[in-house]
Amino acid sequence: MLDNLPELLLRHRRMVGIAAIALAILTWTVDLTGLVYECPYCRSQRTVIGLLGLLLMLPNPAHWLMRYLSAVFAVFGLSVAATQHFRGWGRIMGGEFEWGEQWYVNAWMLSGFALFIIVGLLLLIWSWRPGEVAAP
Repeated sequence: MLDNLPELLLRHRRMVGIAAIALAILTWTVDLTGLVYECPYCRSQRTVIGLLGLLLMLPNPAHWLMRYLSAVFAVFGLSVAATQHFRGWGRIMGGEFEWGEQWYVNAWMLSGFALFIIVGLLLLIWSWRPGEVAAP
């Protein structure tokens, strides 16, 4: 089942792009309404996820310019997410880590998810070839 996951995601790349943009919009909404604290790390990561989702939805994400932009956005987002995630590991190793009351918005956990999402979107953009993915 998971052997065909990249092909399945590429077959439905516009839906994946919409999901990434929806995730970015949802998290920006939660941020701007004051439900979570303002975090420059999180804001950068959610913006990159939305931009990569937008690039994935374009007619030809295999174009050199789209790949270049996706690589630049992803490197920035990954460096921010890795920095935030490593700070969490520093707190874990120092014995200062706490999940907090709202454990589901823990920065360490969310930055780990962002790492996976950004890399996944980048790989989808870079592996897409026009006409290679068969229709369902």
